Amino acid sequence: MADSTQTEPEPEGRAGKAASAKAASAKAASAKAEKQVKRLAHQMTAFARDHGGSAEGQLAHIGRGTVRVALVGANGDWGTLVAPSHDTARRAAESAGITLHDDFAGELAAKVRTGPYEWTRMAGIQLGGPPNA
Repeated sequence: MADSTQTEPEPEGRAGKAASAKAASAKAASAKAEKQVKRLAHQMTAFARDHGGSAEGQLAHIGRGTVRVALVGANGDWGTLVAPSHDTARRAAESAGITLHDDFAGELAAKVRTGPYEWTRMAGIQLGGPPNA
């Protein structure tokens, strides 16, 4: 007689499908992260190329895991990008050959060249100057 307290083992197919679905999800997430790194690296490389051939940057957390990448070109022009994570931004900067600084002060800040737009904008906000067109 069969023992009625024994349960039948779970079919291997169900557990195997769950594991393979989890692996597929992880692989898709990894592929998405790599695509984001590649896209950011391309944008950083283009910025460096268009602004004197090289650039330096600084990473700053801006909320909900996102990171601002402040870039300063060799010619003093600057710009920012937003990355979905610190790791993504760091890996993209490494891939693009961007030197990262711990803070946006000192030597890096001294390289920034501001133009008429920035000065007008700052005056418009702080001193009641003319609004930007």
